[in-house]
Amino acid sequence: MRQMIIALTVLFILFDIYIFRSLKVFSDAKWLKAAYLITNALLYAAMIYFALHIDKREIHPYNIQFLAIVFVAFILPKALIVIFNVMDDVLRVGQYSYQRVAGQDAHWHSRRKALAYIGWGSAALLSGLMLDGVLFGKYRHRVRRVKLKYPALPAAFNGYKVIQLSDVHSGSFTDAGRLEHIVKLVNDEQPDLILFTGDMVNSYAEEFELLQPLFARLHAKDGKYSVLGNHDYGHYGVFDSAAAAAANVPKLIAMQKKAGFTMLRNEHFSVQRGQDKIYIIGVENWGLKPFPQYGDLDKAAAGVPATAFKILMSHDPSHFDAVVKHHPANVQLTLSGHTHGMQFGLDLKNIKWSPVQYKYPKWADLYESEGKNLYVNRGFGVLAYPGRVGIWPEITLFTLRNA
Repeated sequence: MRQMIIALTVLFILFDIYIFRSLKVFSDAKWLKAAYLITNALLYAAMIYFALHIDKREIHPYNIQFLAIVFVAFILPKALIVIFNVMDDVLRVGQYSYQRVAGQDAHWHSRRKALAYIGWGSAALLSGLMLDGVLFGKYRHRVRRVKLKYPALPAAFNGYKVIQLSDVHSGSFTDAGRLEHIVKLVNDEQPDLILFTGDMVNSYAEEFELLQPLFARLHAKDGKYSVLGNHDYGHYGVFDSAAAAAANVPKLIAMQKKAGFTMLRNEHFSVQRGQDKIYIIGVENWGLKPFPQYGDLDKAAAGVPATAFKILMSHDPSHFDAVVKHHPANVQLTLSGHTHGMQFGLDLKNIKWSPVQYKYPKWADLYESEGKNLYVNRGFGVLAYPGRVGIWPEITLFTLRNA
């Protein structure tokens, strides 16, 4: 972490030297140059201070959030200015070279104001979007409605409503009051079942204390169930002793139970309507290395009829292609999260893009493969960068129909 922050700081200081020399396109005023130098000196001083004082034991999520805001809102956008400056310099070099070859009076042309304005305007727009994502974007929860039809769904469950929540990352929030709206969003749907697909905390069970009363107020006719995500095990935290580390997951399970959630650890349960049943299977985290592979679908689905309708809760969507869709348990619908849609991208009706798709081909929404469905929830909360731009926090409502 420390080395990465220092390397990025050095890289962007070089960018700033390049950018500073182009400020005269707008003005040669000394106050403008002084303001630019002072502002950036403070930003880099903050980055370097945190880099030099980072000790894993002392890293607090809010410190990481501060660094993330500084970087994505005030430093990263400068890359856009550099891109347009480079384009301008390529054109200037081309013009100068042509004049030399053509035997004309060769001279360096001034920078083009149009490109400078586009570069600075683009950077300002990106900064504004990133700040909006921190102040408002992470609270723009929306209910996404998904209707699914399955021949295996018993007629008694026609119209059955399931709410999926995922990736709360409680430790990234400081004000539970700004999340009050989610209680109404969920309860107004009158779900039959609420399923939480992992990462309730960043590392420590105690993080959930802030949001526990909020989640206790969520209601579903057939109960609330959850599974563990990679962050819930505490692997990214530092504990005072092995005993404290070992107690983290049991403590989180107890806290979720107090909020009304039953944890499934490679287990299943059934919901019955008359003579008909559907099965909910919950596995522990299973992800591609280096993520933990504690999930055991063989164990979780033991005794469940292969012909029955099943919903699987598995935090990491990579589990679907690697194991689930070929598994003899014949799971019709898998619910995952984990990716957050990287909290940044385009999420329009016909255009979906996020940098996370280059690591996770199945990163958001509904997918079908070999007759099985995977749904990847965009996540409820935030991690590292404490905001969302374009990929809004999600509450998913599934309405199941008998085909």
